[in-house]
Amino acid sequence: MLPTSLIFALISVPWTISASVRRAYDTHDYYVLEIDSEPEYYTTQLGLELLEQVGELEGFWLVRAEKNLKREQQDEDPILSRYNAIQPSPVKSLIPQTLRRRIKRAPPSPSELASKMGIQDPLFTEQWHILNPESPEHMMNVTGLWEEGYTGLGVISSLIDDGLDYTSEDLADNFDAIHSHDYNDHEDLPTPKLPEDTHGTRCAGQIAAVKNGVCGLGLAYHSRVAAVRILSGVITDVDEAAALNQGFDEVGIYSCSWGPPDDGRTMEGPDYLIQKAIVNGVNRGRQGRGSIFVFASGNGKGSGDECNYDGYTNSIWSVTVGAADWTGRSPYYSEACAANMVVAYSSGNGKSIVTTDKGKNKCSRSHGGTSAAAPNVVGVIALALQARPELNWRDIQHLCVRTAIPINYDPSSPPPSSASDTDYELTAAGRPFSYAFGYGAIDAYAFVHAALKWDLVPRQTYIRTPTIVLGDGKMTKDKVFSGGIPFGKSKDGGETSVSSTLEVTEKMMGHALLAPQGLEHVNVRVWIEHQRRGDVRVEIVSPNGIKSVLAGVSSGGEGGRKYDKAKTGFPGWLFMSVKHWDENPLGTWTITVSDPVNTDFTGKFLGWNMVLWGSSTDTSVSAQDDKNKYEILMNDEPIFPPPDIYDEDEDEDGHATVTVTATETLIGSTTRSYSKPTVFLSTEKPQATDVLEASSTSTSMFASPTSSLNLGNIFSSQRPIFAIFELIFLIALGVVLYVFLWRRRKQASNADYEALAGQNLAMSRIPGERERSGRPGNGAEMYEAFDGGSDEESDDEGDEARVDQPMLPRSARTPREAPSSATIGQSRYRDEPSKLEVQDQTQEGIGSHPQDDDSGSSGSWERT
Repeated sequence: MLPTSLIFALISVPWTISASVRRAYDTHDYYVLEIDSEPEYYTTQLGLELLEQVGELEGFWLVRAEKNLKREQQDEDPILSRYNAIQPSPVKSLIPQTLRRRIKRAPPSPSELASKMGIQDPLFTEQWHILNPESPEHMMNVTGLWEEGYTGLGVISSLIDDGLDYTSEDLADNFDAIHSHDYNDHEDLPTPKLPEDTHGTRCAGQIAAVKNGVCGLGLAYHSRVAAVRILSGVITDVDEAAALNQGFDEVGIYSCSWGPPDDGRTMEGPDYLIQKAIVNGVNRGRQGRGSIFVFASGNGKGSGDECNYDGYTNSIWSVTVGAADWTGRSPYYSEACAANMVVAYSSGNGKSIVTTDKGKNKCSRSHGGTSAAAPNVVGVIALALQARPELNWRDIQHLCVRTAIPINYDPSSPPPSSASDTDYELTAAGRPFSYAFGYGAIDAYAFVHAALKWDLVPRQTYIRTPTIVLGDGKMTKDKVFSGGIPFGKSKDGGETSVSSTLEVTEKMMGHALLAPQGLEHVNVRVWIEHQRRGDVRVEIVSPNGIKSVLAGVSSGGEGGRKYDKAKTGFPGWLFMSVKHWDENPLGTWTITVSDPVNTDFTGKFLGWNMVLWGSSTDTSVSAQDDKNKYEILMNDEPIFPPPDIYDEDEDEDGHATVTVTATETLIGSTTRSYSKPTVFLSTEKPQATDVLEASSTSTSMFASPTSSLNLGNIFSSQRPIFAIFELIFLIALGVVLYVFLWRRRKQASNADYEALAGQNLAMSRIPGERERSGRPGNGAEMYEAFDGGSDEESDDEGDEARVDQPMLPRSARTPREAPSSATIGQSRYRDEPSKLEVQDQTQEGIGSHPQDDDSGSSGSWERT
């Protein structure tokens, strides 16, 4: 017989939750309409049927249209064509929905979890992750908290999984039906219907199995568990987004032991709608304190997989959890990456997790994988939220970093001869970190007691950097690459890597109000072309010398992601590292891209940018973060170079300096100073550093296309002597123009007289025309005096070699007005690269241009 509390909960469900509309994918196409106003008018105009709001996302509506064979045979979706035809309109977006399947992060196969515990009932004695007499240092350490009264009372966790057996005697009293739902079959209760639907019930037992002697105890056995069923069939982004916000006002923690396939060849993250739901959760969930998303890191280590190729675990909004076995070793399945925050105990080395199973009073002794590690962390967080309900989602992450126990760590042991993902390295804050263990194993007792004394973190802030463009790199919206700087492993055994630097200045930190030791997450977005993605190694080094390997962790630089043969490269893929927590980001950051694996494939590095997240020096606690600041992480960039994401309020100069050096042998360098791409759309006067300085002895008065030719501009030059030359040039030019115009007027008034032969000869030579002797005429001499060129340079390169025009990212280069077509050749102000630009971007002639100092953020690359 069902408990009374469950019966009342089931009765109340239809009155508290409106069931989502059952899907009919065979007969209808589904879309999501994003609009701020009421959607009815535009759905009718587009020929769509309005169904429902997408979960808790305001302004997002599920709509559909009937299918027919004629539509399916068309090249373009008629609904989308109709939508595009009425642009612009209040409709922000219309997103077609496609079916996809999420993969459970259970152990890869039963044989990999073959060894089971042999002790019989009571099963509590078999729950070694709670009480481990054989290795007492390796357990969750919760029993002391139970004795103090911390059992999760009043906290709700949600299992986003394949359902939950609410008829189980081990879970019925703690089941929360009100905040549960089935998005596979669109029903109110998440009934596990398929034979393999045991995953969610087992994970729920780890968190909230009741203290009743059936199978054992959950870590927070007085907490409640809801369940959202999405893993028992294909779903669309609509359903996944709604699942991630299901009951978000009351649900504190979402346990997610799933993600893209752990096959070592997939690189996939949440799409726009799903990211919107996650951001909605961290901003609005739990009455503004933020939903806490706990994700299993993945079970693909045996396939060479790394969790930085998974956009769910590789996220600033997730607590990413790996696994450790009962002896504290990293199991063969647990993925490593720079996004791993902590580990929790799970299966491996002959033992598995004992928990509840599907059935009225059934138990499991074969649960494991990172699937079991994540709910163990959820149970610990539930205990902490009982102790301190006001903790926000970032407080939880800080507590994870600060209280984790570095397992199997010996600070006195010498560094190993070869790198391993389990090796610890000290961070700038002095904490041990490894790619396999993160900051170590979560310890419930230490976590909760630290939470009791914890001062809530200040509001979150961030620094967005300019995008560094290398080798004129470009990517179209169809992700077709061009340009970039080559790297790879040559057949003679040599390696070519590409390094690029970017400067974080005090001015940038001051604008962002980022605390000096307040760094938390580091995001690095890269554009890399490669013929075999799994061979690529990417690493970032902080100003303090702390290295985060973003791709290539499992290989240690030797083997690569062996099954990843994709030719699509990294088209704006966003990496994340937690290895720089509490570090001061001030100074030069260096990224290096290489292929140390295969001589048959090569690649090109096109560019990169960073977002540095951390605590503000404004110590006030914000109940709700700014909703708009996360837009920069919402999507892969559709083109490269991307639209300017650099915040002008964070750094008024906004310059990025690229220093080019030759491979292996340093020949020289050239310095390019990039202005913000919006500079020519502004009415502000460009800075003096907004030009390409082709030579230390050349500064043209025409360097800035929006600068006016006046004395104030001239005498504000950084090189006064050349300003004087320019003034002389202007005076001489004015005299010549005056004489020229005077003679023309005289000619017009004296039509009976013929002009003297050769009267305008001097002016005709200003573009650089030479006499037969090889010497320039008067006008050419005057021109070259301010161009910094020589006769020899002009003979070799022509007039284009002396072009001194601003060097901007390709997406921002716009035609400029020439000062005078009569005095300066039109070819000098055009939308094509001059020979000098081509040389700078193809590394030819790079020894002739000395490097100039630049302030603000900088970006440089080199091949070594």
